[in-house]
Amino acid sequence: MLRFLTAGESHGPQLTAIVEGVPAGLALDASQHIDPELRRRQGGHGRGKRQQIERDAARITAGVRGGVTLGSPICLVVQNRDWENWRVPMQIEAEGFTSKRVTRVRPGHADLAGAIKYGFDDARNVLERASARETAARVAVGAVARRLLDAIGVRVGSHVVRIGPVAVDEQAFGTLAFDDLDWAAVEASPVRCADAAASERMVVEIDAARADGDTLGGTARVVAANVPAGLGSYVQWDRKLDGRIAEAMMSIPSVKGVEVGAAVCAARSRGSNVHDIPTFDAATGFHHRTNRQGGLSGGVTDGEDVWALVHFKPISTLLSPLRSVDMASGEEINAHYERSDICVVPAGAVVAEAMLAWVVAAAALETFGGDSIGEFRRAAAARRDSARRLR
Repeated sequence: MLRFLTAGESHGPQLTAIVEGVPAGLALDASQHIDPELRRRQGGHGRGKRQQIERDAARITAGVRGGVTLGSPICLVVQNRDWENWRVPMQIEAEGFTSKRVTRVRPGHADLAGAIKYGFDDARNVLERASARETAARVAVGAVARRLLDAIGVRVGSHVVRIGPVAVDEQAFGTLAFDDLDWAAVEASPVRCADAAASERMVVEIDAARADGDTLGGTARVVAANVPAGLGSYVQWDRKLDGRIAEAMMSIPSVKGVEVGAAVCAARSRGSNVHDIPTFDAATGFHHRTNRQGGLSGGVTDGEDVWALVHFKPISTLLSPLRSVDMASGEEINAHYERSDICVVPAGAVVAEAMLAWVVAAAALETFGGDSIGEFRRAAAARRDSARRLR
């Protein structure tokens, strides 16, 4: 079973991730396979000053020898360069510890709910871990999952389809298959959007929100291509792959909704206009004429691209703070301001991409097994061959 844990606070010394279940024999190099993904997460128009401080890079401290995985747990470390400026308020030791409490909670953040849950009188104990900074560790973990997917020919990508009121042309960009998207244009866009005209309007919208001291949310689309049919299962609720994808996406800070495939369109339509018609070709096997169900039927991959729309709310920390309450006095007051971004959707798309890679890789390992990467590859190839011959 593939699983991971992360640890670390936003302004602590480092983020740490432990990844367990990766087969032996997988080539893995931090600078080549992980750091480029971390850099993608730090980009995007609308990011805050924190990204000018951090230059995220991963260090592998266990589970790899000579550039190859050992089958044992992999430990990944991402240093927080901003730790130098936070040594006093984030001191780990009890002796000599003093820090100004954060009591003015922010609407839309975990500050108040977390303080109530754990009995804290200082919201910093909540906001440090609830911060989206933790997603740097998840992107590092997702990069490991990508290496597993590379071994069986699966590709994963993401692109932004909406920021605030500005959306792409849905017919031209909103539901394209992975191979029909211009991924070079996505990566060149300051908001990771394939639609050049919409990209320009999104930048203008972000700048307007910044000028108003406000923030913006939006929607990203995540896609996995060449996914083998038969991942996931319909036999129990917690093994359905669409449910696992939704859980993974909803665990990302600021995500408030997930659509697998064209879910909202389907909800508004008749079945005759929605369901994907299967076809068979002797050379390539089973396919569908359309892919409105997002590559999943009954919680099982059907051989088409797996795709979902991920909806991000505007982030909670505003340059012009909203009204809130001081949890120490009960007084109505402006919310606490913590250095933050204006729009995280382009970066959030990279995080969602990493989480999709993780879910698909975990399902693939569950289906194909293998203590070594060679066994994993052979089992996946055998499944693809049998799916082509099935009639």
